[in-house]
Amino acid sequence: MLNEIKQDAEQRMKKSIESLEANFAKIRTGRAHPSILDSVKVEYYGSEVPISQVANINVEDARTLTVQPWEQPMIQKVEKAIMQSDLGVNPSTNGNLIRVPMPMLTEERRREFTKLARQEAENARVAIRNIRRDANGDIKALLKEKEITEDEARRAEDDIQKLTDKYVGEVETLLAEKEKALLEI
Repeated sequence: MLNEIKQDAEQRMKKSIESLEANFAKIRTGRAHPSILDSVKVEYYGSEVPISQVANINVEDARTLTVQPWEQPMIQKVEKAIMQSDLGVNPSTNGNLIRVPMPMLTEERRREFTKLARQEAENARVAIRNIRRDANGDIKALLKEKEITEDEARRAEDDIQKLTDKYVGEVETLLAEKEKALLEI
């Protein structure tokens, strides 16, 4: 019973970390990375699909992405979707290859992205603490129903707190890495 509560809490905390990593990937640093285009949707035969489902995305160099649509007629649609995205990039087409140069980040923009990263990290910390609260509530319910002893409950709450500390520490590490990458010129 207690092990199930702990395992559930740990799985949910891992998902919070994965979600944070995905959100950090969307915050762009000065470098080109294929995940920058993850949020771009392209109209493909009447439905909106992620760009990665209609084209290969590669890193040409530190500041340039190349997008190669699988079908020739998709080139204009992909280029238009990238232009209309809120990424602030200006793609150029060269035959059947679209080059997406990444503009340099200004100091002000870097600070905005850093604030955004801190906000995402705080959201992850809150999510982890909410998971702790839920798990502790489940433990207290078991104690109230007299299914476990007070010692078992205390031990389980300590284990949940250790898990919480571990995952909050992971959030801090990820945030420090992201801030370092953002402020690097």
